[in-house]
Amino acid sequence: MALASLKSFRACSAGTPASRRVLLALGKSLSCASGQRKPPEPPSAVAVRELRPGDRCRYMFCRQNHVQLRIQALCANDTAQLCGDAGSGPKAHGRWMDEQVFFRKLSGLSTSTEIFKFLSSLEVMSDVMASGALQRISEVEVDEDGLKNPEELLESDVFKALCFQFEYEASKLSNAGLLNALQALIKLRIDPESTLMASLLSESEERLATRQLAVEHQCSLAESLLELEGPGCATLEQIVNRIQEEDIENWTPREMTVVYKMLQAAVREGEQYHDLLNRMNSATLAIADQLSPNFTSIILNSLVVLQQTQAVPLVIALCKHSVKHVPYFTDDELVNVLDAFLYFGHREQSFTDALETHVPKSISSMHPETVSKVMQYCCQKTILSKPIFDAVAECFISDADRFTTSQIAECIAPFGTLNYLPPSASSLFRKLETVLHTRFSQFQPHTLLNLLHSCVLIQRYPVNFLPKIFSPYFLQHLQAQPPGLDRFVASQLTRLFLTVTLECPFYQGPKLLPKYQVKAFLTPHCSLDFHLLKRVKAGLLYLLKERMYFASEVSTPYFYIVDIEIKLDEEGFVLPAAQCEEVHKRIALCVDGRNRFCINSHNLLGEEAIKRRHLQLLGYKVVQVPFFEIESLHTSRKMAEYLHKKIFPHTYGLGC
Repeated sequence: MALASLKSFRACSAGTPASRRVLLALGKSLSCASGQRKPPEPPSAVAVRELRPGDRCRYMFCRQNHVQLRIQALCANDTAQLCGDAGSGPKAHGRWMDEQVFFRKLSGLSTSTEIFKFLSSLEVMSDVMASGALQRISEVEVDEDGLKNPEELLESDVFKALCFQFEYEASKLSNAGLLNALQALIKLRIDPESTLMASLLSESEERLATRQLAVEHQCSLAESLLELEGPGCATLEQIVNRIQEEDIENWTPREMTVVYKMLQAAVREGEQYHDLLNRMNSATLAIADQLSPNFTSIILNSLVVLQQTQAVPLVIALCKHSVKHVPYFTDDELVNVLDAFLYFGHREQSFTDALETHVPKSISSMHPETVSKVMQYCCQKTILSKPIFDAVAECFISDADRFTTSQIAECIAPFGTLNYLPPSASSLFRKLETVLHTRFSQFQPHTLLNLLHSCVLIQRYPVNFLPKIFSPYFLQHLQAQPPGLDRFVASQLTRLFLTVTLECPFYQGPKLLPKYQVKAFLTPHCSLDFHLLKRVKAGLLYLLKERMYFASEVSTPYFYIVDIEIKLDEEGFVLPAAQCEEVHKRIALCVDGRNRFCINSHNLLGEEAIKRRHLQLLGYKVVQVPFFEIESLHTSRKMAEYLHKKIFPHTYGLGC
């Protein structure tokens, strides 16, 4: 994206009434800063006269310090309270209340035209208010492609007047006004070589050199330098080294937060400043319960980006503290917190409870990315929250068009993974089928496969789309994109193939070629609990007397591994496990540990549920041995009695 060039603000026109009012209003405030150094002279007729269309801006400012004082400017290190920040700030002459009203109105404006009209109506404004206006302009006029309307914005007389004032009055700006303006202009893609940017950068670096910048302002300058010059900037190194000299233990929550945010952008892995981060982590632990929702979210996000896996006590404290903030997090803040829970592997039941209360009543106003992140959190933590899942289903049915294809998959896949059909299941999957028909080509191959695989787990069969999935064209695309056709992806393809073979005999489309099939399904989330298996095997040995009568971890020709297999002849007698002849019935014991169920639930995960269906269709008698039924059986005899009733409910005399 080309940078906007604003090298000649000296020649900007101040002929319009709007620009004249902005110059006068801001000029009155900036003169306060100079007035603190030198007593103001009496008002000058030249300084306050109405400019005529032919006048140049520079003529007005040649005597700006003669303007009547109207507002006391911020001192150099005062903290500006922007955009509704609830922190403490100066209140001299009632100015703080005026700024509260200003920023409240400013936040409600959604175009630069509205902002310029608002600024033109003001009689007086501080440099912090003016820089806040630039920040708001950057928020509404910049998207991922750059400036939306560069010509309209850069040719605005009000915008030119603001920039002119910041360029030629840089030395009179408060630290907050100076650095907020610098950040906003960088975001607006103003040419770094322009005299405007040179003036602001020069003044900022001079204040850094003379130690006039507080921690917060040093971090603000560092973020600006990162945008302009990247992490190799020498001044950036100077800022971080100076911060390391600070008394970190006495930082405010705001100071701690801005330093985390700066390091997140500057250091990434955190190896270079390991000691600094350890000190900050320890200090933050002491103030964790004082952090606002915004600060909590920012710090958790920084800990993720900086890979602070050693900061376990801090992570746990912040995760617990975040529980009370759930109703107050913005969408972006909640996403950051959920990402932290996922990255650090922490689970907090009270946090899940708070989500269950908050999400159903707020989902209609939530951004789709937030909704999909909540579902991703539930899925990875195997949390089957019916209130959340039911609300997401209703949201998707009514508003599916808002979701991207990846968000759709993240919202729908957990239903299959956790083996849950909501009350609105029929409407949900009709809507999904409609979306797939209209947007099929928009789905990335791996995203589409994951979505369709999750559907078959809960007996929703995408037979209309399987010919495309099994086509050589799709499989080539799947192989070409990371992670390619690894064993996990091949397992998903194989399970789709086995499902249509066993459960959809009417399907006549292409089959999955043997070269794409796995020999055994990969089920990392449903691995065998070997401690539980050992106890069950001890009970079986007590029951059947000989180890030869059962086999464990038996591979089948149908891609599944049976935990324990028992063979029976036609009369119901147990055969040796190695015998292959005269086998009339096979019994598959599924020894289900906690990891095969949703957390705090007796609901089987989707991959285990489909395994039982398929084994039954393949002729097995499936016997489930869940952990919650045998936890209290502490002797082999009691286990044998339990297994006798489960496996041979109508048979007696087996030696128990």
